[in-house]
Amino acid sequence: MASPSYLSVKDLTAPQTLEVLQLAGQLKREVRAGTPHPRLAGRTLAMIFQKPSLRTRVSFEVGMTQLGGHAIYLGPSDIKLGERETVEDIALTISRMCDVIMARVFGHDSVAGLAQHATVPVINALSDREHPCQILADLQTIQERKGRFEGIKAVFVGDGNNVAQSFLYGGALLGMSVTVACPRGYEPLAEIVTDATAMGRRTGAAIAVSNDLMAACRGADVLYTDVWASMGQEAEAAKRKHDFSGWQIDAALMAVAKPDATILHCLPAHYGEEIDYAASRTPNSAIFDQAENRLHAQKALMLHLMGA
Repeated sequence: MASPSYLSVKDLTAPQTLEVLQLAGQLKREVRAGTPHPRLAGRTLAMIFQKPSLRTRVSFEVGMTQLGGHAIYLGPSDIKLGERETVEDIALTISRMCDVIMARVFGHDSVAGLAQHATVPVINALSDREHPCQILADLQTIQERKGRFEGIKAVFVGDGNNVAQSFLYGGALLGMSVTVACPRGYEPLAEIVTDATAMGRRTGAAIAVSNDLMAACRGADVLYTDVWASMGQEAEAAKRKHDFSGWQIDAALMAVAKPDATILHCLPAHYGEEIDYAASRTPNSAIFDQAENRLHAQKALMLHLMGA
């Protein structure tokens, strides 16, 4: 029987998400105070990577170390999902040896297949559909900076990608209004926008997609962006650079947002493209708080999923 997994922001209820965020804050305070919390002693995390990552690998590996457990890195040459072995066999094998599985993949079907067949929790550490672990860190960062979600207006600037799609769900879940501002043709999946809009009606979050950058960002409490071309989209990089020209968080965009607007970027950043270097180093910027919070939010998530 499959264990509870986290493939989408929707996989936790609003109360559960708030509990995870509260625990993440507690764990962060304990780390800074030098208070050990080996709550997963003797447990092992299998980390499956089809795509490389700085923040994902370091945050999960350090997280398991701080929780007293152990993490095993399984790179693209170690596990070829669906090639050398079926996803089902990989899930069943790892479940016999490890206590939780994290997968960073290209296609969402891969991580969904792992969750379908595994008998331990599976965590989506990025797929082409969603990046829910990133959004937990984002929500923790917004909570730290703003102290609330209700009444907050957040705008995601750029490609309506996996991060944008998960951010729509995160806002809708917790009552934070989210607009994805993007050039025509780069909107998030219509089914996710529709789904998040329905969720938002229940929580008071206004969910929207706009092709008017300045209008969308006027009065924003949070400005969020990501690279124009994600991993796997290298062939489209030149076209995307042309299409996204001007869709940048810079002084001009900050001027139409609120003076204390928080700037977010999930990193890595391409300075001079989706974000201006100067803007990323202003007091408004929380991009490295975000990066650090991947560690704390993911630790809290693992503890929640494992009932530890």
